[in-house]
Amino acid sequence: MRNFDFAPLYRSAIGFDRLAQLFDDAQRSDTASNYPPYNIELIAEDKYAITMAVAGFSREELEIESERDTLKVVGRRHKDESQRNYLHRGIAARDFEHRFRLA
Repeated sequence: MRNFDFAPLYRSAIGFDRLAQLFDDAQRSDTASNYPPYNIELIAEDKYAITMAVAGFSREELEIESERDTLKVVGRRHKDESQRNYLHRGIAARDFEHRFRLA
């Protein structure tokens, strides 16, 4: 896959820096993880719902923040001090950070 450098566009196109930033972000998001799985649902003409499957996380381990045009959902697991003997471990126990671009 080719990588494009949009840095020259930032210097020469006044007012189009937002467009160049969108191209940069889209190019980087190809390598983004799909964990945890999520749904985006259209509720009304301008209302959406995002549902994420965050099995194994408590509310205290999740952080949701909206900044400008980005919604960020972060999950950080607390260290489990007890030793557990799993026969099958199907729930992922890894931390995650997922960003959604908002219009």
